Amino acid sequence: MSVRSLILPALAASVLMGGLAAAEGERSRHMVRYDNVEIDVIAEGKGPLLVLLPSRGRDSEDYGEVAADLAKAGFRVLRPQPRGMLGSKGPLTDITLHDLARDVATVIERENVGPAVIVGHAYGNWVARMTAVDHPKLVRGVVLAAAAAKKYPPELSILVTKSGDMSLPKEERLGYMQKAFFAPGHDPSVWLEGWWPEASEAQRVAASKVKQSDWWSAGTVPLLDLQAELDPFKPASTRNELKDEFGDRVTIMVVPNASHALLPEEPEAVTKAIAAWVKSLGPPAVQ
Repeated sequence: MSVRSLILPALAASVLMGGLAAAEGERSRHMVRYDNVEIDVIAEGKGPLLVLLPSRGRDSEDYGEVAADLAKAGFRVLRPQPRGMLGSKGPLTDITLHDLARDVATVIERENVGPAVIVGHAYGNWVARMTAVDHPKLVRGVVLAAAAAKKYPPELSILVTKSGDMSLPKEERLGYMQKAFFAPGHDPSVWLEGWWPEASEAQRVAASKVKQSDWWSAGTVPLLDLQAELDPFKPASTRNELKDEFGDRVTIMVVPNASHALLPEEPEAVTKAIAAWVKSLGPPAVQ
């Protein structure tokens, strides 16, 4: 199977150009509440629903440029902040991925416009896949943005934790971020801020309490495996891993000159890839 690099130039360009004519809608913010949980949601755009989930320990402000461009391309874009970040509140102990998935599912349900495509960056793709398993009627596709391979060196997770450890010297953190997240020539200092250590640890523990096999399949929905060319969590030898396992459910695109951070490195390429793939799914079902 030949892996498609992030090409689709004609399709992606036409999607974005067509979307410029669509009403973007102003960026707004609202709270979604249930039980003892409050989720702070950034919303913008009009059209088919996209929900963007950030990587471990980081808030959804990372998607700022990507979200704005997806809204211009004709999508309704929601960015729920994970628990413990910005305005989002909820228990951070004794939780699992199922709880984090319920947060996302509730945001989608309250929007009441039909099923969503969930974009999960790094750790966020675990939450996205868990949501698709637990709440299949609310999810019509999942984008795995810089998703790790099924097995990867555990020291990489340690680098993630150290990258967000605000007690460490700045230069030391920059070194960890460069190694774990950023391709050569890309400046990791853009990620010095935006870390939430307590929430990050809660997310790590939440994932450890659920078997990988419980969320790995993402149910039965279509998957876009949006890989970063230089991602240490997804080396070239694992490029076809999901395609080999799930066949035609999986579309592979590779973003050149990017690593695990992906979003701040190549935002335009990420936007084009997501927009083109979601358009290829056709219109969402109406609830």
